[in-house]
Amino acid sequence: MLKIYNSLTKEKQDFVPITPGSVRMYVCGMTVYDYCHLGHARVLVVFDMVQRWLRASGLKVCYVRNITDIDDKIIQRALANKESIGELTDRFIGFMDEDATALGVEKPDHEPRATQYIPQMLGLIELLEKNGLAYQATTGDVNFSVRKFPGYGKLSGKSIDDLRAGERVDVDTGKDDPLDFVLWKQARKGEPFWPSPWGNGRPGWHIECSAMSSDLLGKHFDIHGGGQDLQFPHHENEIAQSEGAHHCPFVNFWMHNGFVRIDDEKMSKSLGNFFTIRDILKQYDPEVLRFFILRAHYRSPLNYSDAHLDDARQALSRLYTALKAAPPAVEVAAVDWHEPHAIRFSQAMNDDFNTPDACAALFDLASEVNRSKSAGLASQLRGLAGLLGLLKRDPQGFLQGTPTPGAEEMSVEAIEILIASRLAAKNRKDYSEADRIRSGLLAAGVVLEDGAQGTNWRRA
Repeated sequence: MLKIYNSLTKEKQDFVPITPGSVRMYVCGMTVYDYCHLGHARVLVVFDMVQRWLRASGLKVCYVRNITDIDDKIIQRALANKESIGELTDRFIGFMDEDATALGVEKPDHEPRATQYIPQMLGLIELLEKNGLAYQATTGDVNFSVRKFPGYGKLSGKSIDDLRAGERVDVDTGKDDPLDFVLWKQARKGEPFWPSPWGNGRPGWHIECSAMSSDLLGKHFDIHGGGQDLQFPHHENEIAQSEGAHHCPFVNFWMHNGFVRIDDEKMSKSLGNFFTIRDILKQYDPEVLRFFILRAHYRSPLNYSDAHLDDARQALSRLYTALKAAPPAVEVAAVDWHEPHAIRFSQAMNDDFNTPDACAALFDLASEVNRSKSAGLASQLRGLAGLLGLLKRDPQGFLQGTPTPGAEEMSVEAIEILIASRLAAKNRKDYSEADRIRSGLLAAGVVLEDGAQGTNWRRA
């Protein structure tokens, strides 16, 4: 049975869907004013893996991942660029889609944009006001009264009395309490706005997700996911808004992926160690980045470095090498779940999506493929890896298409010319020249593999 670590209860629990046989899952997506970074890549890949395994387990999944297309940073960037908010967000949504596709991330079932759900947000705020949890401040903003919601802090474990004004909350004299957060912002000069019962304005960030999730998945659903940085205050505030409005539980299971670190330091623009997905894909194959992310458990910190990416590239190459060595199957057969490696893979995935152990099962299976050259086991390897979005390409194409980072990439034509020159040198018994060519190719990141059928090659 699938067990999921629930951030709300701080323990692994048997996953029992609210509706038997189906799962409703919401994940906080991107705020689209810039290119997606490595932290976004982790969210995209991790919850793509989660929805893939839920579906592979026979569950019907409704997966929602939102887009925040209105907030302070978006407005500021659009003004700086002298363009409309729509032009800015449409452009970066396109870039986000390109990055996600490169990483093998499947489209969610629904991808709502915040600006499409203003009526639902207004309706939710009206309910909160009716329930005595929202008030209009003297500034014109509508705020949520944190102290009037008795369950505040149950996700993050933070006590209201321990929270001090100025720590992760805005100090605003218009608030009844410094801890209160904004639901509806009064229109500011030069900013976009929508009409509301409290005057022209725009939504606060937290209300967006509560409105979109409840509209698409219902007032009470199975899984809510996102990065660990969103646990407080964003997800805590979502719970307060949603349960305060609807008087019922909001989400059964909360899932949070761990932070990304760069050479053991937290990734941040201020430290100068900030990498976009596009930065990384200039040096590494997208599948290598996906494999690197999945090789770590989703709740653990992900430590990025060139050395770790190089290791992931070499490891993924070993899996593809095993597929290349086996006779090609006529077609990839369905996974045989009674086969020992598949059992181990399934047990790992059902233990809170333990992808490190699942990948270990793949490597053991690859060793069996190397020994047996069995087309059936190779098909099994490809089928299991495919559940993680891996090993879907032609092995030769992958192995010949991933140059060593930092090395000057040698063209396929140049490699084949040198291989032919080496063969000619061997035929005339000039073995020192043949060895020189082989060493030169290796220095350029190209490995030669001599066999009965001739010489094959792959990127190192």
